[in-house]
Amino acid sequence: MTKANMQPSAMSKSISHHLQSVRKTRGLSLDKTAQLTGVSKAMLGQIERGESSPTIATLWKIATGLECSFSSFLSDDDLEPSSEHADTKFANDTNVTIKTLFSFNAATQFEMFELCLKDCHEQHSSAHQIGVTEHIHVLQGKLGVLQDGQWQTYQTQEQCVLRADQPHGYRDEVGETRFIVVIHYPT
Repeated sequence: MTKANMQPSAMSKSISHHLQSVRKTRGLSLDKTAQLTGVSKAMLGQIERGESSPTIATLWKIATGLECSFSSFLSDDDLEPSSEHADTKFANDTNVTIKTLFSFNAATQFEMFELCLKDCHEQHSSAHQIGVTEHIHVLQGKLGVLQDGQWQTYQTQEQCVLRADQPHGYRDEVGETRFIVVIHYPT
């Protein structure tokens, strides 16, 4: 398929629209946005034009740099309606599926996702905003969680709280692991 006839996915459109909206509202140039997020100006431009879909790690860098919730990029009321509970697959992260269970709520300061990692996939994340925590509950499988440079394993029905304002990661330990993540943002 050539670049000319490729249609961006609903998720790519949502990410593109939200990124443009945040930049416009805040009066940010692509250069300034690149400085804030650590994502290159060229990549940001490609994302805005729907020419590229970011990885999960890149989207987190953008959300963190712009001090936005992750879920704000995944749903867009101005685009065609789709189920908020639909699985979100990232083109560059084929072994990860994210389902938004609750989008960010300003009153509660949290958002909630169900993630599925497959084929012993390891997902690393840069530090989020200061004070952000992730409350994790394993639904199925065995989850490795990286914090403070050390991996710790959690079984089905176990949970932990992760300080997400530092580099961290997740790893499927058995071939397929599903878990809930509640992300809490400080006020």
